[in-house]
Amino acid sequence: GEVLKKGDIILRLSNPDLSLSILNSESQLAEKSNFLRNTMVTMEQEKLQIKRELLNLEYDIVRKKRKYDHNKSFYANDLISKDEFLESEENYHFAKRSYELYMERQKQDSIFRSIQIMQMEDNLHNMNLNLTLVRQRQDNLNVVAPIDGQLTVLDAEIGQLIPKGGRIGQIHVLTSFKVVAQIDEHYIDKVKVGLKAILERQDQEYQLKIRKVLPDVRDGKFSVEMVFEGEMPENMRTGQTYYTRLQLASPQKSLLLPRGNFYQKTGGQWIFVVSENGKSAEKRFIKIGRQNPKYYELLEGITPE
Repeated sequence: GEVLKKGDIILRLSNPDLSLSILNSESQLAEKSNFLRNTMVTMEQEKLQIKRELLNLEYDIVRKKRKYDHNKSFYANDLISKDEFLESEENYHFAKRSYELYMERQKQDSIFRSIQIMQMEDNLHNMNLNLTLVRQRQDNLNVVAPIDGQLTVLDAEIGQLIPKGGRIGQIHVLTSFKVVAQIDEHYIDKVKVGLKAILERQDQEYQLKIRKVLPDVRDGKFSVEMVFEGEMPENMRTGQTYYTRLQLASPQKSLLLPRGNFYQKTGGQWIFVVSENGKSAEKRFIKIGRQNPKYYELLEGITPE
């Protein structure tokens, strides 16, 4: 019977398997985070080592080029042998080629490291996302009121196993109601969405409108759902019975004749009309118009006094 606001916690559920799953996810996330951090530290150290190697190779090229240039001049003046000159030339070209190969390797290693870090970051992001979703499932263990209303049913006990999607309670909206009406199948072709109806309560009329016509017919009746237009009666309760008037057409005055067995005997062509003193009856031909389960509309044959 407690009145709730949207978002109020009604009860808290527990799920040990879900809690264990969260712990495992948090542990894996921490492990992956540490691994990524250590990998990035190692890669930074490798980058420094590569820079140091490149610096050594560049220095080696400078030294061997200088020696090659000197030997080239010496050889031109016949100051050194040809073998010594060729050796310095080969050492210089070897140093250049070594530097170029190391640069290619460094470039490939850089691409590989970038891909590796990207994959690890994507993996870490997915694990974070998965952990967020699992925590959301844990938050969903708090059963909250989806709307403002009054809690009228709560079927839950401590230790009870509640299946997914199971119904454990009911909240009645106190600000708006729908009225479900049973109508004779005779009118099924005439009742449409949007038709107006009137509900009378405590000598006051309230306007209704048909929102939905349900297709099923049971026991000769079909159902419609109606909603209030404007003011609504106070202190309404779910399950109460009310009587409404549904207007299928514009209201007009008509002479009505109660339905009876005469129609089967006369085919609706004539009836007996009892005199005022009740001692005699007169046969009169009549003309019947519209009808409902209780009355026929008399168009001709009887004039109201």
